[in-house]
Amino acid sequence: MMREFEIERQFDIKIESIKPNKGVYFLKTDDGAKCLKKINYGTQKLLFVYGAKEHLYKSGFLNIDRYFLNKEGNPYALVNEDIYTLSQWIDGRECDFYNDDDLVIAAKNLAHMHIASKGYELPENSKLKSDLGRWPHLIEKRIKSFDKMKEMVRKKKNHKYEFDINYLKTVDYYKNLSKKALDNLNSSDYFEICRQTEVSKSFCHHDYTYHNIIINDNNDVNVIDFDYCKREVRVYDISNFLIKVLKRREWDIKYANLIIDAYNSISPLTKEEYKVLYSFLLFPQRY
Repeated sequence: MMREFEIERQFDIKIESIKPNKGVYFLKTDDGAKCLKKINYGTQKLLFVYGAKEHLYKSGFLNIDRYFLNKEGNPYALVNEDIYTLSQWIDGRECDFYNDDDLVIAAKNLAHMHIASKGYELPENSKLKSDLGRWPHLIEKRIKSFDKMKEMVRKKKNHKYEFDINYLKTVDYYKNLSKKALDNLNSSDYFEICRQTEVSKSFCHHDYTYHNIIINDNNDVNVIDFDYCKREVRVYDISNFLIKVLKRREWDIKYANLIIDAYNSISPLTKEEYKVLYSFLLFPQRY
């Protein structure tokens, strides 16, 4: 009850009912349906996310889950040690990755979001979230981890389980894929693309997947949950979206082409961006 009382007091609303829903809370209030979310990071990062959403909205990318401000003008409520955000509840269905029309409008929407993200100036007291220039290091770190895990399994003196045996059989294949991804990335204009992204002051959603893409009855696409957004090359969002779709569509190349063609119809990728995209797709991030 303490939490509900503080949310009501700080956001000046009256909560009629509260119901858990997929990691957030659905609130019925005297001011309509709202989404309450507990945040697991600090206020400086939250201000970065808040600023990113506001920048998108001011740039004409309107269909997002903007935060409400509390009575002190902050986009969050502090309840003891916990941080909560409040946004409008967005009605609609999740993007269907088995529906080609959904894939097309989601890909086009991603391109529009990337365009609208350009020129984002950080709010006061916020903390920049950025992965620009980090990917060669991240891939090198993963390659070293393959060797470390391989040695750990080999040193097991007791019985090796089926998982251990399968890991030893496959680890070199995925290590070589990682090396190929790294070589391709190093031979691309990755750092120049990072520089251009820094200059354009754009950002990525970083979790652009079905449950964060809400399509309403008018076929309007809404994007929610910007918790992971950060400065990043746009092909990261594209590769992440492609991987999440393709693993559900039997890795059929026609769906990759469908998505890329839809994205390119709004904001075409360059030849060098394709090289970086290929590296991201090649890298076995989930192994």
